[in-house]
Amino acid sequence: MKSICSSPTPIGQCGLVRHRVRRLVRHLSIDLSPLRDSRDYRLLFSSGVITMFGTMIAMVAVPYQMKELTDSYLAVGLVSLAEFVPMVVCGLWGGAIADALDRHKIIVLSELGLLITSSALMVNAMLPDPQVWVLYVMGAVSTGIACLQRPSLEAVIQQVVRHDQQSAAAVLSSLRWNFGAIVAPALAGLLLAQYGPALAYGLDSLTFLLSLLLLWRVSSLPPSEDAAPASLKSLVEGVRYAVSRHDLMGTYLVDIAAMVFAMATALYPFLADELRAPGALGLFYSAAAVGALVASVTGRWTARVQRHGLGVIVAATLWGVAVALTALAPNVWLIFACIALAGAADMISGIFRMTMWNQTIPQEFRGRLAGIELLSYASGPMLGNARAGLMANLGGTRFSLGAGGLLCVGAVLALAAALPRFRRYDARTDEHALTEKARREATLQTSTQESPA
Repeated sequence: MKSICSSPTPIGQCGLVRHRVRRLVRHLSIDLSPLRDSRDYRLLFSSGVITMFGTMIAMVAVPYQMKELTDSYLAVGLVSLAEFVPMVVCGLWGGAIADALDRHKIIVLSELGLLITSSALMVNAMLPDPQVWVLYVMGAVSTGIACLQRPSLEAVIQQVVRHDQQSAAAVLSSLRWNFGAIVAPALAGLLLAQYGPALAYGLDSLTFLLSLLLLWRVSSLPPSEDAAPASLKSLVEGVRYAVSRHDLMGTYLVDIAAMVFAMATALYPFLADELRAPGALGLFYSAAAVGALVASVTGRWTARVQRHGLGVIVAATLWGVAVALTALAPNVWLIFACIALAGAADMISGIFRMTMWNQTIPQEFRGRLAGIELLSYASGPMLGNARAGLMANLGGTRFSLGAGGLLCVGAVLALAAALPRFRRYDARTDEHALTEKARREATLQTSTQESPA
């Protein structure tokens, strides 16, 4: 039989198939243009990859050491409670100073502070009698410092990455996070089992030290000339700006609703027990990160989507559907698949939300809005796990998963109906997106003209 590849036409059937395959691969591959075009983004990205590993290791080490020292569920749970207030206060204040001060200095000084707290945990772990209070205090302090730093890290992407590359940068950021979330906890488990928490904290300190060397080389990132000084008034102005933008409020409210109604990681130990598969607990915790990693690796297609609000709505709805399907899954691997699907949908929602933020929020408000964003995506999972536990007490694990997923779908669709500007958002026509694009193009043109020949 004659092969289709022997077609005499310039682009025969075989060539057409190859062309379509190449297009599919290109659309599903990772867009590395922000790394290629921006030196500062390369430094920030490399720093983030390094510190991600250390931070994830420490996140496992602190509750592990607390359990070893106290053998108390309450003591372990209080670690998160001790971190909540610093997260709220420092997240908002971090947004205010990110708009008022040089973001590069904030990032470097915060990284130095995190190095000190990690080193303190290491020294405490090396003592003959490690102190429990150190875990609470250093946990709260490190969370506060990280939340002071996070708005500047989020806002600085807008300054170092081109407007048309923001979606690609969002994909790369999610890829970095998910890779660390899968690999680092497994490494932490091995280190803690074999060598104890001191080495884990020591490795965390080393990552901060290496990160500092990279961050030091990032260019100065001063605030805009008319930037408001950090104050309660500036915080209120940031909140007012966010409330005035129904499209932005949609990104916050949909994400909070999705997390509150469908986040259920607190149920995973009970789900594993019901399946009589205690070894599956680790699989359940890593499943969402696996799905999110796949979504990141194949996420180049998201750059072609311009209806970001609708994209968030669809992705959040799929998240709820996937969680509801988890309630019906009869075995470990189907549950793993459902949780992975939920993680992928959540990551796609995150990519669209980050792109929308970085393409439409003016630079003078970006830090304060990043502080609000931090609260929206950090508080939702905490409240969601509390909801999951309460509903499980009423009707069991499967009831909590199924009802939570359906409530998520209902809440997301209700918000979509109530916020038409969010639902109809289009980056090609939105006034805020077009204004920011024009401003950045003018800034780039001015800097090019002022640069020496």
